Amino acid sequence: MHAIPRWEHRHAVINGIHMHYVEQEPDKASDRPPVVLCHGFPMLWFSWHRQIPALAGAGHRVIAPSMRGMGQTEAPLAPEAYGVDAITADLLGLLDHCGLERAVLVGIDFGAFAIQDFALRHPERVQAIICLENPAAPHNPDKPPLTEYREMGERHFLHIEYFREPPRADMELAAAPRAFLRRVMWALSGAANFFEVFRHPPGTSYLDAMREPPPLPWPWLSALELEFFVSEYSRSGFTGGLNWYRSMDIKWAQRKPFEGVQSQVPAWFIGSERDVDLEGFHGDDPIALMRAIFPNLMGVTMVPGAGHMLPLEASAQLNTILLDYLARIGAAGQRPALD
Repeated sequence: MHAIPRWEHRHAVINGIHMHYVEQEPDKASDRPPVVLCHGFPMLWFSWHRQIPALAGAGHRVIAPSMRGMGQTEAPLAPEAYGVDAITADLLGLLDHCGLERAVLVGIDFGAFAIQDFALRHPERVQAIICLENPAAPHNPDKPPLTEYREMGERHFLHIEYFREPPRADMELAAAPRAFLRRVMWALSGAANFFEVFRHPPGTSYLDAMREPPPLPWPWLSALELEFFVSEYSRSGFTGGLNWYRSMDIKWAQRKPFEGVQSQVPAWFIGSERDVDLEGFHGDDPIALMRAIFPNLMGVTMVPGAGHMLPLEASAQLNTILLDYLARIGAAGQRPALD
């Protein structure tokens, strides 16, 4: 029999929005650092459900928020509400609400960008960051990202261009949440080739651009686990998640003052050898992009065979890596003094 999870669902008004987060206290008293797990899209806090008990069992207080616009956290309708300033304030408010002076922040996808932005703006609140899959936010200093992606989307289907203008994507995905989530999770996994969607012409529906995956269960996802994602997105809709894309130019402008700024916060990176973002959206040397911002990059680990859904695809491997990184972070004690 599977053990009953010991995590608690909590709700609070933070930074002016209703925020949901899941928390699990360590199994016994410990001086190990608290850990905040930040997901991206089309993920949820539940994407971390195999990490939460493993980290708590090792002595860490674990907090996994539903990021702004997704799950049971409030979803403002305007893309302007998803800028760096708002997301950073969400994380700052969450730490304050939970009584945490500092924490280790772990992020994947948009969650990785969120913790990078936070570490640049509030380094005194960060013991370390651990980024999964995405080493640096879109950073072209000369061209807003949605302009760049629009040009790419003129040549072939591109999911970011499909998402850009409401309401088409909102309506099509909300009408078929199970089909979309099943297809996109498989397409993003290491067993598939996400770039097959580029073979379709501009204007294609995302659902039509992706292949029908094999029937569940998959080696890394059960039918019941998929239903959790389906249930949450069926209730919330997809607009909140899509607004993280629609606000890319807003974030780009808000990051302008930090161009060339480095953070001395200790940083760590975990990637997958078959991750679509690492292969197609971060240039020829993704790790160099991260090191340019976080020169105190302490470790880089690549997981063979896995794709973008790393917390689910390679849960045991990821847990081992995270626990190793966290043990080193805890042993290091105080982070280096900031310049």
